[in-house]
Amino acid sequence: MTDTAAPETTPGFDLDDFEVRVLAVLIEKAFVTPDSYPLSVNALLTGCNQLTGREPVMSLSESTVQTTLDRLAERGLVTRRQQAGARVAKWEHQIRLRHSLTPPMQAVLAMLMLRGPQTLGEIRARCERMHPFASPSEVEEVLERLGDKQLAMQLPKAPGTKEARYAHLLSGEAAITHAVVDAEAGGAAPRGSRVGELEEEVRRLRQQLDWLTTEFEAFRKQFQ
Repeated sequence: MTDTAAPETTPGFDLDDFEVRVLAVLIEKAFVTPDSYPLSVNALLTGCNQLTGREPVMSLSESTVQTTLDRLAERGLVTRRQQAGARVAKWEHQIRLRHSLTPPMQAVLAMLMLRGPQTLGEIRARCERMHPFASPSEVEEVLERLGDKQLAMQLPKAPGTKEARYAHLLSGEAAITHAVVDAEAGGAAPRGSRVGELEEEVRRLRQQLDWLTTEFEAFRKQFQ
């Protein structure tokens, strides 16, 4: 299949948490496991549910990953590939074409999607496997370019902190507002604490509720 450039989509994404995770994993794996990319649904499921390098940790089902891929395909952000001789279909992201993103831009965006708001230093260190940056200023330059495309932004500094954090904009203004509130409150409770565990459970339940609501609406429309 030959890649052809597509026009950029209109700014103003509203991807849900599942869509962000699936898309981010596709971008990440294109860098770190090129020999097995594009990914099957099963490989993508494993990447989405990793216990390391993911904030928050998720526990998605195969059916959830598949329906999420279908939604992303409708937006033109992923495509399905049936390779000759392959027993299963595989998937690849198209955000690099939709927004003309260079490899450094893809790496930074994927890291923000996988780990949430981060400082320049954190982004640089965590992007090492995808794309090594020689200095924080290189990361900052990439973030500025993502900002020009309305794909990322700098958050206000949290009280008592010296460094600003950056966040992706693929989930819309609501997600950014939530991140700002967390920053002003001093951040969420540490993972592993009882409060942190409860906050994590609430996030997961909200994600499941959003998915169930979407699935029910799609099912109901079949009978209208």
